Amino acid sequence: MHATSTHTAPAGAAAPSPRIHLVIGPVGAGKSTFARQLVKQHRAVPLNLDDWMATLFSADRPDAADVMAWYVPRTLRCLAQIWKTAEAVLNAGGDVVLEVGLIQQHQRDAFYARMGPWADATVVYVLDAPREVRRARVLRRNAEQGATFSMVVPPHIFELASDLWQPPDEVECANHTVVWVPVADHGA
Repeated sequence: MHATSTHTAPAGAAAPSPRIHLVIGPVGAGKSTFARQLVKQHRAVPLNLDDWMATLFSADRPDAADVMAWYVPRTLRCLAQIWKTAEAVLNAGGDVVLEVGLIQQHQRDAFYARMGPWADATVVYVLDAPREVRRARVLRRNAEQGATFSMVVPPHIFELASDLWQPPDEVECANHTVVWVPVADHGA
């Protein structure tokens, strides 16, 4: 497990090294609520994929049955731009809180590889809750459209995303700093 960063502050500066706070988990696990806490705690810049997708593309979303063919390339473009933004913040000495999906192992592996020299500066926070609890949260969030609302998550998308969720395995936990956040600790 990587516990410290290899990045150092510029000569003469006493500031801690910038960190990536990567928040992962299935839909409705409380990631957005927890990410807001991290942003305040670390005075970090939040970068949330759902916010970017909703702002940039929701108005253009087709009603077609195969929305995934439309969704995937836009998601990849957003992720590329989010990473550029994250790198700029990190290079300027600031922390970032990333809430960018990465619900499957292969997606996280690609992201870790992409981080290159920032890999040791990453803390992965894993949030999860039973599917019934998450389903109820998503239905409530869809109806209330409160502070953590970005877009409506239809029931079939909730189920699809829930089926795709892969929590970190032993290898990922051994190679990265992974923090399992108890449900009671993130106020969702």
